[in-house]
Amino acid sequence: MTTNATENRYTGLINNYISRMPIDPNGRIISLGEGNTPLIECHNIELLKKYNIRLLLKYEGLNPTGSFKDRGMTMAVTKAVQDGSRAIICASTGNTSASAAAYASRAGISAFVLIPEGRIAMGKLAQAMIQGAVVIQVKGNFDDGMRLVKEVAKEAPVDIVNSINPYRLQGQKTAAFEIVDELGVAPDFHCLPVGNAGNITAHWIGYSEYANQCTQSCSLCSGKCQFLQGMKSAKRPQMVGYQAAGSAPFMRGEMVDAPETLATAIRIGHPQSWDNAWKVHKESGGWFDECSDYEILAAQRLLAGSEGVFCEPASATSVAGALRDIESGKIPAGSTVVCTLTGHGLKDPDTAIKQATSKLITIDAKLADVKDAILSNMD
Repeated sequence: MTTNATENRYTGLINNYISRMPIDPNGRIISLGEGNTPLIECHNIELLKKYNIRLLLKYEGLNPTGSFKDRGMTMAVTKAVQDGSRAIICASTGNTSASAAAYASRAGISAFVLIPEGRIAMGKLAQAMIQGAVVIQVKGNFDDGMRLVKEVAKEAPVDIVNSINPYRLQGQKTAAFEIVDELGVAPDFHCLPVGNAGNITAHWIGYSEYANQCTQSCSLCSGKCQFLQGMKSAKRPQMVGYQAAGSAPFMRGEMVDAPETLATAIRIGHPQSWDNAWKVHKESGGWFDECSDYEILAAQRLLAGSEGVFCEPASATSVAGALRDIESGKIPAGSTVVCTLTGHGLKDPDTAIKQATSKLITIDAKLADVKDAILSNMD
């Protein structure tokens, strides 16, 4: 007896959660198979054993373009195409530009991306360029680019696909769905890096829908969320957002005009989801905090060296903050914690190489030299 293998083939998050998506299910769907990313449990970090913490990493770097942005982009571009748009535009610190370029290419439409000149990791710039986007470098930062995108969208026939586009958040909420589907219940705490603050907002939307409480206690969607027929989990996590110390408007209580951090993906001083993120803070009982670049890079090395998970610096901010709050007791012993890793480490290989502790050994092509190199570096 033969079976149709295509019936069980995963075809992207829109099809997987089509009844929860505010999109025409019969229209064209633009997908690269995004979503369905692994939830990796940490086993080797001693601090977690000490406090009996279950820490799981939602590794969004394994999306098609290497970051969580693909979750929102599949929805934003699908909606744009279904509405007849022929071009999209975004401002970006790198990951959004890579994702927009890929999905525009898939859809057969044009992509225009504005990036801060000289302030973008090469891995991200390469993606946008090879995928055919028109890359415009702005002599300013991300916030300048975002301002220009808003202005030009009023003058030119382009659809904005930054997180101010509500369909972006509808796609990104599915990460929360996947976590609850896998664990059977929401975690006690969900920790995320915060830049533009769209992702922490989207996760809260997702958890709220799965708790079937959106019209009762989640104000982010004005009661317009689509509900599940059955309740998956009445529990929602406390949402914790960590920023880089040099780019931490939520910690300052006001916008930051000149943000600075090595974690380029969250080098944003004027978050576009500012108001919604504060609602998440209040409704979830969570908090914001900041991490130094030193702490962020240390967490990146720890994950790579102890758990085999290579994420970009901004991603490691969630783990850096979580470990500090576990040590202090702010995250209580015995908790289940999920940390979102927003992007793959290959997005920024230069930063990784600069801080790597492994040696690069050059030898002659001789067996004896290889043997000596191995024996002299054995643990």
